[in-house]
Amino acid sequence: MRIGELAQQAGVTVKAVRYYEQIGLVAPKRGNNGYRTYTGQDLRTVREIRELHELGIVPSRAAPFIECLEIGHEHGDECVSSLAVYRDAIAELDRALTELGARRTALQRRLETAAEREVRPAAAPADYTVLPAGLPAPEDDGAAAHLPGKPVPGLILRNSDGESVALDRLGAGRSVIYLYPLTGRPGVDLPEGWDAIPGARGCSTQACDFRDHFQELRAAGVQSVAGLSSQDTDYQAEVAARLALPFPMLSDPDFALAAALQLPTFSAPGHERLYARLTLIIRDGVIEHVFYPIFPPNTHAQQVLDWLAAHPEDDA
Repeated sequence: MRIGELAQQAGVTVKAVRYYEQIGLVAPKRGNNGYRTYTGQDLRTVREIRELHELGIVPSRAAPFIECLEIGHEHGDECVSSLAVYRDAIAELDRALTELGARRTALQRRLETAAEREVRPAAAPADYTVLPAGLPAPEDDGAAAHLPGKPVPGLILRNSDGESVALDRLGAGRSVIYLYPLTGRPGVDLPEGWDAIPGARGCSTQACDFRDHFQELRAAGVQSVAGLSSQDTDYQAEVAARLALPFPMLSDPDFALAAALQLPTFSAPGHERLYARLTLIIRDGVIEHVFYPIFPPNTHAQQVLDWLAAHPEDDA
């Protein structure tokens, strides 16, 4: 019989039969056409392996049972070596049951102890759309001074809508791309010491600020707005949906834009590298203006609007 027929009659998959062959439990013969052929003995072997596996004896330990069948026994467990495998498997189960019993006892004890304590209301989750007071302000280290006048590199990044965006082909007129480190997520802790890093906190508040001023930015002549960080597109899509952003978020996990423009980055616990917060005003494929450093981020969109009002396109 062919392998598909053998697998069907034995109640296993073809992939399983191939595996049994690899570990030496099944040895098919070759027909004149070169194809593997299987016998009734092979079918018996595969059924034995399947039944043992259902009992928790993995195929790699089934050899004594197969050998017992091959020497003429009616059942694979009529040999001393097969019985030894049974005993080992039972001993392993006994150890596992003992460990599970001990764990259950410990859990029950902790449950009873916890239930006796006064029940306290859970702390409210952190609201990352609100900027806490007392955050340290970043200083201008000159890391973005070289950017005005530089052409935007021809990079293609994915956005939160699943689309590919060519940064050097954003269209005529002005575009705003604001770069930020990472966005907080409900139920997920920010990196340790995040609030103590100057300019780190405030990504969600900044996104909300651009959202709330989006129509004003469009009225001021901005053709497109986008946020950009090193977080992946799935993360960006969740943020865009949760904050109801009217613009997409770009993902640059490989820091391609940082490499092309020598942009400032920093590290934080659990994150080897993150984008420093800055905003690019791009006009006709060239960086016209850079906001860096940015503080506080929750009013930054108004800062952009003020600059646009002071620098109308007709005067640029």
